[in-house]
Amino acid sequence: MISWSRETYLRAYRFAAEAHRGQVTPGTDRPVIVHSTMVAMEIITVLSNEPGWNGNLAIQCALLHPVLENTDIRYDQLDAHFGRDVADGVQALSHNYDIKNRKQRIIDAARRIRTQPLEVWMVELADRIVNLLPPPPPWSMEKIAEYEQESKFILRNLGKANPFLSRRLSRRIANYTTGVIQEKENVS
Repeated sequence: MISWSRETYLRAYRFAAEAHRGQVTPGTDRPVIVHSTMVAMEIITVLSNEPGWNGNLAIQCALLHPVLENTDIRYDQLDAHFGRDVADGVQALSHNYDIKNRKQRIIDAARRIRTQPLEVWMVELADRIVNLLPPPPPWSMEKIAEYEQESKFILRNLGKANPFLSRRLSRRIANYTTGVIQEKENVS
């Protein structure tokens, strides 16, 4: 049984695409919406193989997860367009930049995500899976190692939400630094 609708996907996709119009993923020339659709694809993979999830919540949060952080969209607009559950999920997935220390921001986000339904936890796992593709070229090995440690923290704190995504994230983490080191050595 399908737990999400094409119409819901398209409505969230169009909203996110419009909100992110002209934005690219840092260090690339890819539109931000490509990142969001890759996160949604990870979620759809789970929904296609595991019944019982609120697929519409998960997919909408996946497509919309960066809009509060990276656009002028506000919580009340998400609430009006998609409802309180989606707005709450997206807000939990958004970093609080009033917290200046990056490590503390990650801890705060994980704490807020843990108050949400497991579908929102899954979006954070899927987001990190997608983010563990090769890092932007200017990243130092120190920043790469820090990102890997953050990823391990997310896996420890949110991994119980979904075994499939947890295994995928664990494999991505295991290959992340090794792949980056090999890539940098090949360039040298």
